[in-house]
Amino acid sequence: MNKAILIGRLTRDPEVRYTQSGTAVCTFTLAVDRRFARKDANDGQPTADFIPIVVWSKLAEVCGNNLVKGRRISVEGRIQVRSYDAQDGSKRYVTEIVANEVEFLDSKGAAPQAGGFGAPAPAAPAAPSDGFGPSIPDEEIPF
Repeated sequence: MNKAILIGRLTRDPEVRYTQSGTAVCTFTLAVDRRFARKDANDGQPTADFIPIVVWSKLAEVCGNNLVKGRRISVEGRIQVRSYDAQDGSKRYVTEIVANEVEFLDSKGAAPQAGGFGAPAPAAPAAPSDGFGPSIPDEEIPF
């Protein structure tokens, strides 16, 4: 079974492009904390892995419209390894997560805390009684 579940923070704003057939593809990098200590000069420092994520179709558009650098999200998908020939003739390999589910774990305006990439985000201010933020059409909700 090929299944990956990650929780982390975006290292940059997502990039949305479209294939020639018009299918949306969104790419971004997720910083995921490691839960174990390394035995080297970085002891005591938070360590993170930076994992490339690819999202397709309608979910790609939702991610592109709602995610920004620093947002904490959960990604569920599969690991994909692909190869291509570089311009210099060498073979290059890319390992990435192809997401089929993305869950937003903090509010859009929440900033990351200084405690590391996976530190909990501050609580969002109370929303006014007239709503919980921008209205999103049902067909754009990824679940």
